[in-house]
Amino acid sequence: MDKQTPDPPFETTKPYRPSPFFTILPDINSESLLAHACESLASASVMLNDFTTYLTGPQRNTALGIAQIVMLAELAVNRALDNVDPQG
Repeated sequence: MDKQTPDPPFETTKPYRPSPFFTILPDINSESLLAHACESLASASVMLNDFTTYLTGPQRNTALGIAQIVMLAELAVNRALDNVDPQG
């Protein structure tokens, strides 16, 4: 039985290259990355908790749930930072 449709032309796909707009340099050490992530999560936690004061009902519960997830991520990053650089 003959094939009714021809094969599509062979295309070489280019590897995915993310935009360098928000690129983290490869030579930044893990401790610096974790410290920055910790500070960013702490800031996000404060902003979320402040934001929830303006909400009521289900929207407030959603924002508080997101704040809790951010807090848990902050705790995990803090633990990873302690593992990378124990303070004694």
